[in-house]
Amino acid sequence: MQVAQIITDPQVPGSDASAGAAALTALRPALFARYMALDTLRYDYPLVLVEGEEVQKPLIPLSQIVDEALRLVAPLGPDGEELRQQVLRLEQRMRDKVAKGTEEKLSELWRISSAELVAESGQSTFGPLDETLERAWGAITVDGRVIGCSEATPRKVLAHVWQAMHHMRARKFRYKVDRLVLKLNDILKSDHIKSDEAHSPGALAQSMGLDGDKSIDFSALSNILHRVRPEDRLPADRVARIRHVLQVLQTQAFFGPGRATFSYPDKAVCYSYVFQSCTEALDAYRDRLPSVIEFTKALAIAEMEVENKYVPELHDAIFESFDESDLTEEQMAFLPPAVVFLRDGVTESVELARAYEALACGLPIKVMIQVDDILGPTSPEPPRNSFGAGNARLASMAMGINNAFVVQCSSAHMVRMQGDLVAAMQYGGPAMFSIYSGATKTVAGVPAYILAAAATECRMFPNFSYDPSAGNDLASRFDLSANPQLERDWPEHTLLFEDTSGRRQQETVRFTLGDFALADARYHRFCQTVEAGSWSGDMVPFDEQLKASSSATDIKRAFVLGIDRQNQMMRVVVDDKITVAARRCNDAWTQLQELAGINNSHVLAKLAEERRKREALVVELSTESSLTQSPDEAKTEPAPGAPVPKTEAKAVEEESDSAVAEVLDDMPWIETSRCTTCNECRQINDRLFGYNENMQAFIADPDAGTYRQLVDAAEGCQVSIIHPGKPRNPNEPDLEDLMERAKPFL
Repeated sequence: MQVAQIITDPQVPGSDASAGAAALTALRPALFARYMALDTLRYDYPLVLVEGEEVQKPLIPLSQIVDEALRLVAPLGPDGEELRQQVLRLEQRMRDKVAKGTEEKLSELWRISSAELVAESGQSTFGPLDETLERAWGAITVDGRVIGCSEATPRKVLAHVWQAMHHMRARKFRYKVDRLVLKLNDILKSDHIKSDEAHSPGALAQSMGLDGDKSIDFSALSNILHRVRPEDRLPADRVARIRHVLQVLQTQAFFGPGRATFSYPDKAVCYSYVFQSCTEALDAYRDRLPSVIEFTKALAIAEMEVENKYVPELHDAIFESFDESDLTEEQMAFLPPAVVFLRDGVTESVELARAYEALACGLPIKVMIQVDDILGPTSPEPPRNSFGAGNARLASMAMGINNAFVVQCSSAHMVRMQGDLVAAMQYGGPAMFSIYSGATKTVAGVPAYILAAAATECRMFPNFSYDPSAGNDLASRFDLSANPQLERDWPEHTLLFEDTSGRRQQETVRFTLGDFALADARYHRFCQTVEAGSWSGDMVPFDEQLKASSSATDIKRAFVLGIDRQNQMMRVVVDDKITVAARRCNDAWTQLQELAGINNSHVLAKLAEERRKREALVVELSTESSLTQSPDEAKTEPAPGAPVPKTEAKAVEEESDSAVAEVLDDMPWIETSRCTTCNECRQINDRLFGYNENMQAFIADPDAGTYRQLVDAAEGCQVSIIHPGKPRNPNEPDLEDLMERAKPFL
């Protein structure tokens, strides 16, 4: 791994105007250093869009497929090492091809790459290397198109997931419709057998096949059958009704014809359900609504006719007045949903309003909004075709519709969230997918995957899902778990670098919106690189500046750590504009945390109130115990060796003192007035330890952490003001050792 290096040369970026401009052009967050050689790393891409009839996981990383094949064919230990190395070489070759824009099915990409490796090795076809790679391919049971992470990825992935769910719906649809068609035809055939036409000499001769010797008299046979023919023919209105229902079912254009259905020349073979705008989708829905109503009626009548439960006197009137208001969610879910692909910067802004209109109507429409730019332009007015910098909040706004399934994720996390993507596609109602591609035009030299992952890391584009069908409360419906270090404001990472003497060092840094903005050329005018010799005491890390009150009078220069093209590390001071944006970003993240039940302000307020009540009770018990002691009892000294008489007041005093002592001994506490705001305890657990209005630590929630964290914080406290108390969880591991360590701080 290449480590970042601090710049110490006098001619560092920022030493003159031209050098500073050049440095800003190449600026990237320091944490990007280890990931820039992305093609050599094994991660979620290249991605295989799995094809097949019953696909449980439509998205599988190439690395995962290779690992599974090696698990099956390569024995553990030295015996399988050569095979593993050869297959991993093949995987790397395929990665290189995908990175250069190649897009083939896995089987074809495997074949081409294998042939190249065999040719380069000088071996003949079906030699040892070819046989090894063929053996590994034999263990792979899936196939599909292999794609990389680019600006086209969100649409390709969502289209593939929709197509997989569409095929599953089509199989269920055709099974049900074909079954009804066959049964209705059987009813008509059974009735036809009882007709005069079926018993005519010609019909009998045709049904019996060839009769070369004329040994059968079909006229005489017809007369006999005519005399014994039963008279229980179907009513003419029922026959007509069944024939009409059959025509509707057999000519449906929702999924196209099946084995028992067919298409008329003047009918569409199958409707298209992929649209480029919500206007098109809504217009198509309105145009197709009569067909939907007619088909739904036919399906319901067919089910009743098959079970002989249709009563004309009752059901004719019902189906005569049947319209769109009678359609149920189950009936609508049986038909394919439309999918609309919108893209920020390409789709007209008015389509965003139409998208919310479509979702609010409850129609089974799936809307994907691809976002390529989440910071937005630095000017107040967005371009005409842009949703603006607020596009990172589109999915959060969609949750307010309440009945829409909402999924937000970056393209870097689509594999990990494919369960939510599939569930949203299968959901019978409307769904919105907000996907950040990472393909921001104003960010140069950073792979789309890295930028997409960074957008989630910095809380600018968090991953979450909202499933209205999961339950009746937010705890069931809302899921925020697909985010890194969920309980923190900003994720923490260890940055490795070399100091001026070449020694390996490490530093804990938090990845914030300030770091993310560093890579965007539009925001370089709000950044200033500072050489090592110009560092001063008024410079503070950006995340610490965010913790300070926005109304603070002391002026600090907030900086983030950046690198240039040579991976040399520098401090970059950022402007207040980025600070304001980061505060808004953190506020939006905090609201999402509350929805997920993390750091819920209502719960914290209730806990604080209960804590105040408990402390007041302790003080009250202590005061009452001192007041119940009479002046005579206080002055009277018992004789040496004589037993001390206990009055009722004395017993109450001892009991209350004991209760107070027990409460105080058990509870963890902090000498808050002596706190130096070093923040070390909050780095251990920021829910267990909180700050008051003076930015001094106190125990925010004693049940929000472990006894080990309390002891660790006490040992690490520079002024020894943290007192762990007694363990609250008797089942916590290593309690005996922890209580021994806690003794100096009790």
